[in-house]
Amino acid sequence: MSAILAIGPYTDAERTAFAAELKPVFVGTRDELEAPDAATCEAVKAIAYKGHHAFGGAEMDRFANLGLIANFGVGYDAIDVDAASARGIKVTNTPDVLNDDVADLAVAMWLMQGREMRQAEAWVRDGSWGEKGPVPLNRKVSGGTVGIMGMGRIGRDIADRLAAFKCDIHYHARSEKETPGWTYHADPVDLARSVDFLFVALVGGPATEKYVSKEVIAALGDKGVVINISRGSTIDEEAMLDALESGALAGAGLDVFVGEPHLNPRFQKLDNVVLQPHQGSGTHETRAAMAKLQRDNVAAHLAGDDLLTPVN
Repeated sequence: MSAILAIGPYTDAERTAFAAELKPVFVGTRDELEAPDAATCEAVKAIAYKGHHAFGGAEMDRFANLGLIANFGVGYDAIDVDAASARGIKVTNTPDVLNDDVADLAVAMWLMQGREMRQAEAWVRDGSWGEKGPVPLNRKVSGGTVGIMGMGRIGRDIADRLAAFKCDIHYHARSEKETPGWTYHADPVDLARSVDFLFVALVGGPATEKYVSKEVIAALGDKGVVINISRGSTIDEEAMLDALESGALAGAGLDVFVGEPHLNPRFQKLDNVVLQPHQGSGTHETRAAMAKLQRDNVAAHLAGDDLLTPVN
């Protein structure tokens, strides 16, 4: 019997590497957890988890000898960490290795939204450039006033990139950080009131649900733009949609949504929003590094060594 259960939509390359190193039993989705028989469940000491469906105490209780849930991804809000801790189960994630790709995408959506690159490409493709002349003017983003909501690892990497764009950088976090003179705001509404572009880099979970509230969105104003690479749950999505439709908010660049991949159809009717399919870490190189870190945490647990990136 295998000591490892790998749950989720692993790619062929990830399955091959996992099988070569650790020989897990693969389960396609969390909903298929009923498939393993009692003997298989009894043998499991570690679960490698990939996905966004909730994994709580009821699922953990199927595995009497479970000691580790190794998450694929930096965000682990799908896993009930309190339930795991109560059962003596450790949780790990895959931080740092995806910071560059996620920060790159955040900046790319900011540029795309401000410079209206999707509309400009359509202007070329449909012949409008030749028939109607130059594309309508769009918005300067370099040198703008930007806010980072959540100055963790990814938030810091976004800010470092924006500094190269000569931006005036403001941020909100649980405490003031050591920065090169960036402006700290203890209150999220005050941050939004002070900036034109708001980058959301919060962790997911109940503590940050609708943290970018209706009040924060209103404080951004009709020139404000929201860029979100965190979780859809961190923004009051209905309030944001209302503001985008009415012109109370200038635009957004979004890689994450409530209920994804089935997003609110109101988004698809908006021309002032850049939409991406939760692909922040979606490069071959980064996904391979994430998978390797997940496997290394599993291997460390089985060997009795210190975990590389523990959460609890």
